[in-house]
Amino acid sequence: MVQAIKVYEGDNVAVVVSGKGMEEGEVLESHNLTLRDFVPQGHKIALEDIPAGGKIIRYGVHIATAKEMIPAGSWVSEALSEIPSSPVLSTLKYKRPDEVKREPLKGYTFMGYRNPDGSVGTRNVLGITTSVQCVAGMVNQLVRRLKEEELPNYPNVDDIVGLNHGYGCGVAINAPAAIIPIRQVKNLSTNPNLGGEVMMVGLGCEKLEMKDLEAFHKEKGSASVSTLVMQDEAFKGYQAMMDAGMELGKKHLAKLNARKREECPVSDLVVGMQCGGSDAFSGLTSNPSIGFAADLIVRAGGTAVFSEVTEVRDAAPVLASRCSDEETFEKLIYELDWYDKYLNLGGADRSANTTPGNKRGGLVNIVEKAMGSVVKSGSMNIDAVVGPGEKLTKKGLVFAATPASDFVCGTCQLASGITLQVFSTGRGTPYSLPMAPVIKVSSRKDLSERWFDIIDLDAGRIAYGEASIEEIGWELFRMILDVASGKTLANVEKLGIQNDLVLFNPAPVT
Repeated sequence: MVQAIKVYEGDNVAVVVSGKGMEEGEVLESHNLTLRDFVPQGHKIALEDIPAGGKIIRYGVHIATAKEMIPAGSWVSEALSEIPSSPVLSTLKYKRPDEVKREPLKGYTFMGYRNPDGSVGTRNVLGITTSVQCVAGMVNQLVRRLKEEELPNYPNVDDIVGLNHGYGCGVAINAPAAIIPIRQVKNLSTNPNLGGEVMMVGLGCEKLEMKDLEAFHKEKGSASVSTLVMQDEAFKGYQAMMDAGMELGKKHLAKLNARKREECPVSDLVVGMQCGGSDAFSGLTSNPSIGFAADLIVRAGGTAVFSEVTEVRDAAPVLASRCSDEETFEKLIYELDWYDKYLNLGGADRSANTTPGNKRGGLVNIVEKAMGSVVKSGSMNIDAVVGPGEKLTKKGLVFAATPASDFVCGTCQLASGITLQVFSTGRGTPYSLPMAPVIKVSSRKDLSERWFDIIDLDAGRIAYGEASIEEIGWELFRMILDVASGKTLANVEKLGIQNDLVLFNPAPVT
């Protein structure tokens, strides 16, 4: 029975594995060390005396500084530690990284929906775009009616979703940062899972004008674009608007119904990597497994996308050393610096990220959380960096610079073009997305056993020596292909869980 896990040889702490924790007086056999305190599951035991001002080391990294003497065998709690300063971006310089051996992974395919623009979807969904939050109520009713009355007539269409959001009016539409929410609204409609069919509903007096959205989609060559504006004087009453929406919906459903799955190489797959409700096991089990699967996707020519700026910020030197070229390095530094300034403007810093649940799960601060989060990116060099909601232009490993907030990050990744997401959790969350499947990977066995019908894959077996990171990584990779092909539904799909889109809007609201 594994009692506690030490990650790197130089670490001076180990993480307790047992769900019941370890009791005062219990012996940590791997270090012949008697515990001075009760230490809960996921929390850290000092493996040696750590003096006041001394470094607390996990992942081979200085994650915290001891406020006072922490004797060997003691619980290394948040109260005994303080956060170190974050790496200074201006001191990082580009250096061409060593070439990472990318032995091609051949012979793996999935059944996807190929689009006229060359992109490939994993689902066949009618998305109804909204230009302003004012129309969300109508769109919700429209979606419900279309699903009840029309969707059964189009068996090849998986779902109908309203792309509702809290933007479009009462905003500083010309402020520099307004480009971020606006490009999310535009790019969400071009997600490969929507098949190029663009149906939009607007009010008529909003600042994000329908004509601008129409011009964008026509320029992009979307398969078909149709609009409904509620304030159109041709409509006499609400029922007339709904009838018009139903007719537009049927037109797009008929076109989407003609889509058929076909065999596609993994190079056509775009998978997002994210975590939420993290704990101390996330960086030991689930996130390394996701990173291993990300490497497999990249080796097969596909695209793996990782994000969450505040959860990689303290690993900036590591990420900088993995940038494949100077342009990617400069974009990385720009996005990290932009986010530092954004947080500072709001009177916060990256330490505001860590939640009470994270801390109960053993993460003392954002540095420790970040070191466990960044391993989702695997081991490959970074091929590109995009801003929040920017469209992907390169394949390979991509850093999408998004907030770490679960649904904001997920919405930004959808706008960038992911067609499936893998989501790691240690504390548990019903998180899901409205237009792409989400595979849930648990960091702990007890979570997967408790949430047996929500969690898709239990990576917690790694902590008990029942499976290796490589074995879980391969299991996840094969699951990704099955879910992408529609052969298997992710559990949140089976349960019908769909969370709202949440745009990232750093621009002023008037």
